[in-house]
Amino acid sequence: MPLTMAKAGETVVIRKISGRDEVRRHLAELGFVVDAGVTVVSELGGNLIVQVRGSRIALDKTMANRIMV
Repeated sequence: MPLTMAKAGETVVIRKISGRDEVRRHLAELGFVVDAGVTVVSELGGNLIVQVRGSRIALDKTMANRIMV
């Protein structure tokens, strides 16, 4: 399921990241890699604030839909 389906407070594990190479590389630099744990801090209109590797990061709905958990 895409990351946008996770509920606030839920911790999930990344299984796959789709998109072009530069998009996947950018997400990897932010800490979004396969088998990494991600906690959804809050959700508003499909846009997410998540915690990954000790950092809080805001993702828009389009980017969050590319991350499968």
